[in-house]
Amino acid sequence: MSVCKGTILKLISQILIPRHLFTFFTPFLPHLSKKIGFIPCRDYLRNMIDFRSDTVTKPTPAMLAFMQDAPVGDDVFGEDPSINALEKITAAKFGMEAGLFCPSGTLSNQLAIKTHTQAGDEVICDELSHIYQYEGGGIASNSGCSVKLLHGNRGRLKANQILAAINPEDVHKPISRLVSLENTTNRGGGACYQFSDFEDIQKVTKAHGLALHLDGARLFNALVHKNESPLDYGKVFDSISICLSKGLGAPVGSVLIGSAPFIKKARRWRKVFGGGMRQAGFLAAAGIFALDHHVDRLAEDHQHALLLKDALAKKSFVSEILEVETNIVIASIGEKYTAASLVAALKEKDILAIAMSPTQIRFVLHLDITPEQVARTIQIIELL
Repeated sequence: MSVCKGTILKLISQILIPRHLFTFFTPFLPHLSKKIGFIPCRDYLRNMIDFRSDTVTKPTPAMLAFMQDAPVGDDVFGEDPSINALEKITAAKFGMEAGLFCPSGTLSNQLAIKTHTQAGDEVICDELSHIYQYEGGGIASNSGCSVKLLHGNRGRLKANQILAAINPEDVHKPISRLVSLENTTNRGGGACYQFSDFEDIQKVTKAHGLALHLDGARLFNALVHKNESPLDYGKVFDSISICLSKGLGAPVGSVLIGSAPFIKKARRWRKVFGGGMRQAGFLAAAGIFALDHHVDRLAEDHQHALLLKDALAKKSFVSEILEVETNIVIASIGEKYTAASLVAALKEKDILAIAMSPTQIRFVLHLDITPEQVARTIQIIELL
C-alpha cells in the first residue's frame, strides 16, 4: 500500500521546504518514491476522483493550445481582441447587445446587482440562491441592498410568489428593484426551470418596473437537458451571467451579458471593484474554445449523474436523492453515516465529494470524470 494517503498528505502540507532545497531534491524524488513507496502529492491528487465541483476541471490539451495562440492586448483600454471576441460571441448566442468578461461568476452576479440597483433597494431571490448563500454578503456590502428571500421548489420560483413579494409604494419599505433567478439551481441539485415560468415571471417584473437577472452559472446544462434555445433567454432576461469555468471546462471566467447601456455601466463598476484585467485574452480564448467544443458533451455528464444516482439509491443509508436532471447529485444520508463521515469514507477510497449539510452529500459530474471513474465510484459505493 502506498504511504501517501490523507494523513501523510496533511503532514506534508504543514512542512515548508525552502525553494533551493526543493530544487536540489527534485531529481531524486522518483527514485526515493520507489524506494519507500511514496507517491508525490501531485500524482496522488491526479489519481483522486474529484466530484467536489465542476470548477475543478483542468484545460484540455486542445484548449491549452488554443489559449497559447490567442492574440492579446490591454482589455482595460478595450484592446484585447480575444476578450472582445468572447464578449461578442457570448452576447450574440443569447441575442443580447453586449458582454463583459469577468474573472468569476460571483463578480458578474455582483456587477449585475450593482448595475441594476442603488443603495436602499431590495433584491428578490430564492433562499437557496448562490447570490445569497455563496457570495460573501456581497448584495449588502457591494450594493447596499436588502434581500427578500422566498421559499421555492428546489430553488425555483413562480410568478405568483414574485408578485406577492413586491413591496407596495411605502416609505417604510425598501423599493423592490431586482428579481434574480438561478438556472440550474446549485443547492436544488441541478434542477431546471420550465421556460414558461420565466415568461410568467417576466410579465410580473415588467409590469412593476423590476429588472430580471439570471444567474446562469450552469445555464448550458439546462439548455442541453431541455433542448432550449439561448436566444429565447435573451428575450426574457435583462441580464445573464454565464460561467465558463464550471461544466464548460475553462480555467477561469464568466461573461455578463445585457443591453449596451447596461454593460457600459457594469464595465465602470467592474473597474471600481478591481476586476479590470489587462492581457487576459489567454483566459478568454479558453472560454471561446469551451463554447465551441464543450457544450454538447454536457449530456455525458448528465448521464453519468444518473448512473451515480442509481447506485446511491440502492444503499440503505441513503434516505432520499433529489431528482437528477443535469450534472449534480444530492443525497440525504442517515443510519451509519453522517454526510461528513461518508465524505471521509469516500476520501479513504480516493473519491472526493462535499457535505452540503450535516445530512446531505453532493457529487458534481464534469469533463474530467471519465466513464471508468464513474464505474469505479459505483463499485466503491456498492461496497459501503
